[in-house]
Amino acid sequence: MIKLLSHLSYVAITTPDVEASVKFYEEHVGLTVVDRIDGRVYLRCWGDYYRYSLVLVPGDEPALETMAWRTSSPEALAEAAERVAKAGMEVEWFEGHAIGRAFSFVGPWGHRMSLHWDVEHFRQHNSDDASIYPDRPSRRSRFAGAPRQLDHVTIATSDVDAFATWYNELLGFRIMARTVLDEAPISVFSVLTTNEKSHDLGVVLDTSSRPGRINHYAFWVDTREELLIAADTLMEHGVPIEYGPLIHGIGEQTFLYYRDPSTMRIELNTGGYRNYVPDWEPQTWRPSQGSNNFYRNGTMPMSMTESFPPADGPSTTEEGVPDELKDVLINPYAEQGRG
Repeated sequence: MIKLLSHLSYVAITTPDVEASVKFYEEHVGLTVVDRIDGRVYLRCWGDYYRYSLVLVPGDEPALETMAWRTSSPEALAEAAERVAKAGMEVEWFEGHAIGRAFSFVGPWGHRMSLHWDVEHFRQHNSDDASIYPDRPSRRSRFAGAPRQLDHVTIATSDVDAFATWYNELLGFRIMARTVLDEAPISVFSVLTTNEKSHDLGVVLDTSSRPGRINHYAFWVDTREELLIAADTLMEHGVPIEYGPLIHGIGEQTFLYYRDPSTMRIELNTGGYRNYVPDWEPQTWRPSQGSNNFYRNGTMPMSMTESFPPADGPSTTEEGVPDELKDVLINPYAEQGRG
């Protein structure tokens, strides 16, 4: 079977105040604005190989507009479109900024995904920002803890296992691991990848009735020390840390979570392992094994169950399930009037 997808290329999110978000990403995250087109603002990390990896879009609330993957070839793009159409999804072709001919579709659980092959490879020619190293598209950022590149996106859905299976069978995402509750056979988290990373797509269980929600997206920094410096710098400049720094059980990345002005959650991560095994069997974790925290010594804040846009029920998270949410998951009809 042809390998369809190569990696996550960009994430587009909506925000009620684009300029406030732009300022935050420039001043506190260390991203750079490269284009402004029809109200949309395109930003990049210093090490992104393409023109942009984050798009800020005007909208009434924080939400996912689309998550975009680059295919492995022009032929893979055509085959992916054919498969999506055969699966009953509407294929919408468009000309994307700096990505050329691309298509998008809305999956069964309400998330829009865009696929493309053509792309503008970024190269900074300005002598002040050009790197002295040939492999780098631009000079390392002067901002403390600025991310090198986009890493992954984690969405929320009503059926974790069904979501993972559908995207595995349709587009070839590799299912790497999942978390199942100790108390009941309920899958609350799964990780999928298009390459050797532990994941570039995370999936958390959503108890709300609103489809297509996102829990967070993540940027990569080179070292744990840089992540700790980023945490220090954020705190010094009045940006609260929501959770971390700690280490995930699944994936073994060091992580740090905080919010942008729209309340959208951002993760910084680093470390972890690479998995090149072509016939890898997905592993099943339990929270008691440390899926929520490698060291099993931290408490996840309940705020981490918030996904976006806001809805009538919480989601679980990449780190597991807080005790307050377990009763709802194990017995959703326990509350008087539900059922």
